[in-house]
Amino acid sequence: MKIAFATQDQQRVDAHFGWAKFLAVYELDASGHRHLQTFPFGEDLAEDGNEDKLGPKLAAIADCAIVYVAAIGGSAAARVVAQKIHPIKVAQPESIAELLDRMKEVLKGTPPPWLRKALMKDQQRAAEFEDDDEKVKA
Repeated sequence: MKIAFATQDQQRVDAHFGWAKFLAVYELDASGHRHLQTFPFGEDLAEDGNEDKLGPKLAAIADCAIVYVAAIGGSAAARVVAQKIHPIKVAQPESIAELLDRMKEVLKGTPPPWLRKALMKDQQRAAEFEDDDEKVKA
C-alpha cells in the first residue's frame, strides 16, 4: 500500500495539504516500508483560495491509499476522498518514520475496517492492470 505524507521538512507530517512544500510517498506492508518518491511543490503555497495548486498534489498521490496531513481544507478533503484516498490528520507534528512503524504493526494484526478498505484500493488497481493485459493480448 502506498502512503503519502504532507511535510515541510521531509521528516515529519507538519504541513497543511494545500500548503505542503513536499509530499513524501512510501510503500508499506506488514514486513516494512520503503521511500518511493518525494514530490516538491515550491515556495508559493500561501493560503490564497487557489484550487489550481491542488491538481498537481492530487496527481502525485493518485495511487496512494492514505495521506497524512497536519490539516486539510474541506474542498481538498472532498477531492482526496473522491480519489478513494483516506486523509488522516495528526494533532501535532509527527515523525514519518514513527507513523510508518505504527502502521506496519497495525497491518501485522487485524486492521480496522477503514484500513482494510484502503488496502483494497491496491488490490483493485492490480486487478485493473490484469484486465488491461488481457485486452492487449486479445
